[in-house]
Amino acid sequence: MSAGKIIVGVSGGVDSSVAALCLKDAGFEVTGLFMQNWNDDGSGDCRAEDDRRDAVSVCGALGIPIRFRDFSREYWDGVFQHFLAEYAAGRTPNPDVLCNREIKFKHFLDAARELGAEAIATGHYARVWQRNGKFCLLRAVDRSKDQSYFLHQLGQAQLAFTRFPLGEMHKDEVRKIAAMHSLRTADKKDSTGICFIGERDFREFLSHYLPSQPGDMRTPDGARIGEHPGVFYYTLGQREGLNIGGVRGRPQAPWFVVGKDVQRNILYVDQGHDSPWLQSTTLQSEAAHWIAGAPPAQHFTCTAQTRYRQPDEACEVTVNSDGTLSVRFERAQRAVTPGQSLVLYDGDNCLGGAVIHSTNAPFPTLFA
Repeated sequence: MSAGKIIVGVSGGVDSSVAALCLKDAGFEVTGLFMQNWNDDGSGDCRAEDDRRDAVSVCGALGIPIRFRDFSREYWDGVFQHFLAEYAAGRTPNPDVLCNREIKFKHFLDAARELGAEAIATGHYARVWQRNGKFCLLRAVDRSKDQSYFLHQLGQAQLAFTRFPLGEMHKDEVRKIAAMHSLRTADKKDSTGICFIGERDFREFLSHYLPSQPGDMRTPDGARIGEHPGVFYYTLGQREGLNIGGVRGRPQAPWFVVGKDVQRNILYVDQGHDSPWLQSTTLQSEAAHWIAGAPPAQHFTCTAQTRYRQPDEACEVTVNSDGTLSVRFERAQRAVTPGQSLVLYDGDNCLGGAVIHSTNAPFPTLFA
């Protein structure tokens, strides 16, 4: 007897393959659904067709049906336009967070309901538990693969309808299971970066939508040391792609982006990974999202991540009257970047998070 009808988002990768396998073995009536989220323009390697073929192969090997849905228009409207607007404003967005909220746990979830599913599942490394009538998003057992950071915008309705079969597993175990069942994805390389960019150069891709706007590259004391193609191509703390050679009177040490003046089109750089221009102890966020539906208190302590795979950082959080957050860290943080996500934790329990608006890091235009 079936344990229920569940639809798995099959991406053509090993994680979703094993998620589907585990659910089938558990007695669920499993259907795979492959999402097309991007219409590639042919100028890069988005791997969509390869992924589609692999998804079909895996579903065939597992003996489960597969469906297809094209969410490329929804992705353009709900994720990509925001992505471009943020870069144009000099911020650094996180499209994976938006993709999960707007596509995988909205349009995909709606499509699954239309197909009569009682739940959806994905190959994310995270866990869902129910405590005191509330659904909690917990970190995965394999902390090196945990993806709760990208899922922090989910709420009670989504978590109640979602299963994460890999949450209790380690990645090497997942690959072993795939190999044992001769799935063609067993040794497939994990996808990295942003799916719609693929293997192509990020700056080259972005230039199709945000044309080059050359401007000065300066040190914090105002010295001009070069030219950049556009401040929106760079993010705080970035080292690669600056193309700064030897500078007279300066030591032979790496240069890093420490500030962006969008209005004046100036990119500020400094030497040293831990430049003081990159250090901050407080941040202000946009309105926060709480997985439980409300914050644990108006003022509380917890840990936070301001980027994926960052170690836990202790902080104090104040929830302001407009829903934004004021956060103070116990120790200085490097390159906290507006547009990225602040995600809050109580142990393994993900409380929610918000988009970073600003920090108290010094800004080089003071000396320009």
